[in-house]
Amino acid sequence: MRRVRITLFLTTLILICIGVVMIYSSSSIYALENLGNTNYYLKRQLIYLGIGCLLTLLVMSFDYKLLKKYAKFILIVSLVLMALVLVLGKEAGGAKRWFRVFGLSFQPSELMQVSLIIYLADFIGRKKNLMLDFWRGFVPPLVLLTGACLLVLVQPDLGTVLLLVFITFIMLIVSGVRLSYIGLCISGLIPAFYLLIFRVPYRRMRILAFLNPWLDPKGSGFQLIQSQIALASGGLFGLGLGQSKQKLFYLPAAHTDFIFSIIAEELGLFGALLVIVLFIMFIWQAALISRNSGDTFGKFLSLGILSMLGLKACINIGASLGFLPTKGLPLPFISYGGTSLVFDMICVGLLLNISRSGEYP
Repeated sequence: MRRVRITLFLTTLILICIGVVMIYSSSSIYALENLGNTNYYLKRQLIYLGIGCLLTLLVMSFDYKLLKKYAKFILIVSLVLMALVLVLGKEAGGAKRWFRVFGLSFQPSELMQVSLIIYLADFIGRKKNLMLDFWRGFVPPLVLLTGACLLVLVQPDLGTVLLLVFITFIMLIVSGVRLSYIGLCISGLIPAFYLLIFRVPYRRMRILAFLNPWLDPKGSGFQLIQSQIALASGGLFGLGLGQSKQKLFYLPAAHTDFIFSIIAEELGLFGALLVIVLFIMFIWQAALISRNSGDTFGKFLSLGILSMLGLKACINIGASLGFLPTKGLPLPFISYGGTSLVFDMICVGLLLNISRSGEYP
């Protein structure tokens, strides 16, 4: 497992380095025009990176199995913070998702994702002989998921809701829950998602823009069109680092949701493929850690982490390419977003910690 740890660490390090460079490249002109400081977003990302490094080292320093003891407490704290952010949080773009602490932003939904994974891994470990039972094995995680999703929906943040649902279902399916239970649940969710998407005007416009962005090229389809222009402009080798034209106030959220498009524009198809290959390597190494984990808790904790990071990467890249509707989920390790980076790094620390257990079956 030592080779797996080294590969996972190096892959993460390369992705983070790409993120730092591309955040500066994609945000410097925007930051100069709006904030008077070309380094504004870079400096803040480096601060979060430093926090992430310290917390990653902390996570690696203790036995991860201790998390089982505090799984419920961590989950309760995250639920309380999710409720408090609706009252005390900072509002931006019509959403209340962030606390402002010492000049830095903290997004509780990122903690919610990790705490849900920790709790589910603990629950499955304790109830592994009951996972085929509908009431004792399937319903308790479903009730918890429903409560978490309702708190996220009020913010509102449908993208994170979908992420939580997918992570939970993946972990439950692997744990042995009957597929008929999952199918029953999905059939019940379809009407709810229909109402959440097609009865909410801005979400309905996102879906229509995804299907045909040229129906409203200056409105709901603008972001996707500009993203595709960036992707097409890069060609095989790109326009060169720092030479993107779409970041010059054409492509909104160039350093956050659509940073992959800027990578493709500046570094070309080869640069974009490099990022995709790195994520595939990351997911593969995380899957090896999950498979070789010495205990059920570690196996499902690593499974939840690789599901979360893998889904976020797939959804972000898919939205940039126009294969999926835009969801506002960051590209792990690369997009600007302090809380996301910190918790992504903590998850890597957990994976490295869990990997040690595979050496002593």
